[in-house]
Amino acid sequence: MIQELEQDNLQEIINNNDTVVVQYSATWCGNCRIMKPKFKKLATENEGVSFVIADAEKFPESRKLATVDNLPTFATFKGGKLVKQVQTNKFDVLKELVDDAV
Repeated sequence: MIQELEQDNLQEIINNNDTVVVQYSATWCGNCRIMKPKFKKLATENEGVSFVIADAEKFPESRKLATVDNLPTFATFKGGKLVKQVQTNKFDVLKELVDDAV
């Protein structure tokens, strides 16, 4: 499952799902646009994991759930807690993060 946040409710999604992988991005971020289809592809390959795209500028409360100081940032949450995060534009690094989470 993949969804793009339309409101600042990432904490609610994390609380209601066992494993959540988040891509923090922004509309102006070129690397975020490059990684988005790769992120979506991983979502189709990992059933039972919630994938969320969160605009780091529009949703400050969601952004606070991880340390987002560069974009794109990818974070995994399990049982409501931040497990790991990476700032990358490399697919193999993102895939490793997802593989570790599932």
